[in-house]
Amino acid sequence: MRVLVLGGDGFCGWPTSLYLSDRGHDVTILDNLSRRKIDVDLEVDSLTPIVPIGERLRAWQEVSGREIGFVNIDLATEYDRLASLLLELRPDAVVHFAEQRAAPYSMRSEKTKRYTVDNNVRATHNLLTAIVDTGVDASIVHLGTMGVYGYGWSGSAPIPEGYLTVKVDTPDGELEREILHPANPGSVYHMTKTLDQLLFAFYSKNDSLRITDLHQGIVWGTQTEQTARDERLINRFDYDGDYGTVLNRFLMQAAIKHPLTVHGSGGQTRAFIHIKDTVRCIELAIENPPTAGDKPLVRNQITEVHRVMDLAKLISDVTGADVAHLPNPRQEADENELVVRNDQFLALGLEPTTLSEGLLAEVREVAEKYKDRADLRKIVARSVWRKGMETAADLMTELP
Repeated sequence: MRVLVLGGDGFCGWPTSLYLSDRGHDVTILDNLSRRKIDVDLEVDSLTPIVPIGERLRAWQEVSGREIGFVNIDLATEYDRLASLLLELRPDAVVHFAEQRAAPYSMRSEKTKRYTVDNNVRATHNLLTAIVDTGVDASIVHLGTMGVYGYGWSGSAPIPEGYLTVKVDTPDGELEREILHPANPGSVYHMTKTLDQLLFAFYSKNDSLRITDLHQGIVWGTQTEQTARDERLINRFDYDGDYGTVLNRFLMQAAIKHPLTVHGSGGQTRAFIHIKDTVRCIELAIENPPTAGDKPLVRNQITEVHRVMDLAKLISDVTGADVAHLPNPRQEADENELVVRNDQFLALGLEPTTLSEGLLAEVREVAEKYKDRADLRKIVARSVWRKGMETAADLMTELP
């Protein structure tokens, strides 16, 4: 299958590109390398050393014998080039990772809020319009987020996969309809993903585009079988307060003997998935697209659910690290329940990778190996959700 991976240089995009290539797919990455530019702006690097994209691609060809194409393109601003590339490459599937992915970064300033909306929404709409305009018969797989649902779906009722059946009383009797699950974004980043949903609904209805929207949980882990073959292929390990995901951050903090930074009570419950399962889910999605004329296919891409405080306790018990409770910079409930359906991927054959001592040790080893690259000033979160909020960084000197 010929596959375009938009945003294929990033944390999820890079290991997915290698995995699909290794599985025999013809892969081309489209990326403007914006994630690397954000590192420069934030003055922080991945804990793992990331070589230039050209060196990455040469290393993959050396170890695998397979070639991955690369085009440097800004999908949000270079529409004509995108359309031309679609006509030239005529992909069977397009995997769309090309969005600014961090909620804290999206709330950092008015500049990052505007950038997140401009980049994410325009990139998605340009892709949809270009596929319609060119007539290229490619299915789209988009990496969304569980955050579109929000975390107010209380009790034991599970979050369904994208759609909710509602009943409305009318003068002529009860009316039953299936609607998109009500959106409840918690950041500008999450808001862009809810806007994506509406774009997908329109273009699937109006132009019969075949679209799969994957509502993914928080990704943990670093290496896949492919990225571990050569250090030049190593995946990103973000640990800073804007881009680091919670479990990876805890493991890195433990490696350098820094207190585990829990925001608020730690009662926030979130869905998780290992990076190895992310790449497998993408393959399952491109191999099982919806039929033209169907509404967007929504699949919840998660494998397990944990409370943040329980994760901190687990890491603390294993490593002896202290736990520090810091002010929560987000506007969110102190605690929430979360039950999530993920029947579709299980039915397609996904064998979930769940939290285990062995996988935690693997991430700890990566963190331990590269711990000297850590900038301690970047660990504590500084982005806040509204003016006047106390930040975790304000208490940085008070950490034990």
